[in-house]
Amino acid sequence: MAHHKSAKKRIVLSKKQNVYNKSYKTMMKTTLKKVREITDKETIQKELHSAYSILDKLVSKGIIHKNKAANQKSKLAKYANKLS
Repeated sequence: MAHHKSAKKRIVLSKKQNVYNKSYKTMMKTTLKKVREITDKETIQKELHSAYSILDKLVSKGIIHKNKAANQKSKLAKYANKLS
């Protein structure tokens, strides 16, 4: 257990940030799953656009690293190009 006042504050703040970040991460995961379930070439473009914007928002908020977002975008683009 923390003994200093600042350490106790950090524990409280850390819990708050954990809940905040978890909600965004679950939103990201469900969006990525939704895109991967699509088998139609036309509809995947709209969903790709929304998934890209969500990933960019998470990077700007500091929730995920920019390289992770780039990797996710790359995987989604590869999946979309594989559809025919």
